[in-house]
Amino acid sequence: MEFDIFKSEISKLKKIGLPGEPAHHKLAPQMRIDELANIDFKKLKPNEAGVMALFYPDASTHTNLALILRKTYKGVHSNQIGFPGGRVEATDKDLEETALRETEEEIGVPQKDITVIKKLTKLYIPPSNFWVHPFVGILEKTPELIPQESEVEAILEVKLEHFMDDENMVNQRLSTSYAKNIEVPAFKLNGHIVWGATGMMLSELKEMLKQVL
Repeated sequence: MEFDIFKSEISKLKKIGLPGEPAHHKLAPQMRIDELANIDFKKLKPNEAGVMALFYPDASTHTNLALILRKTYKGVHSNQIGFPGGRVEATDKDLEETALRETEEEIGVPQKDITVIKKLTKLYIPPSNFWVHPFVGILEKTPELIPQESEVEAILEVKLEHFMDDENMVNQRLSTSYAKNIEVPAFKLNGHIVWGATGMMLSELKEMLKQVL
């Protein structure tokens, strides 16, 4: 889709409600759904993070979505696909600023150039004990994407049509932090399997985009 058309249509997201947890659950194995239903959040006192689903025009003026492949490290999100974003810092005035700041740090897009369209439903991530708050933003010019050397292995530029194509919804057998060799629903984007929290947030985003595009 031409970015100018996408830009005019995505503003409609501001007027529609969030699909919320039912959309998340479409990309979650039953074990994760059961786990989330039985969590005592007051006891766990989760940390908070902000992430950004950023859309922008490529050199051919087609609409892309930026995702990142995280570095391999000793942590629960090692070598996984995610949105640019990260934990709240004391200097952030709110979660939107967290998402904007982290996006600039991780993929090199200046905060001032991003227009935030909408905040999506927050999602709890049990392995890392985080509430993640996703935002949808647009960048009106083709960016020079620069991966943060310490955090980002690669940047995935996913074409909107590829993301929206139901043929790229798959079931994948893999091992997770909570089970071995289970089948999970996932997106297959640019040759990568995208599952877990990122898949769940993408599921809500896709449902909303289907309503406006």
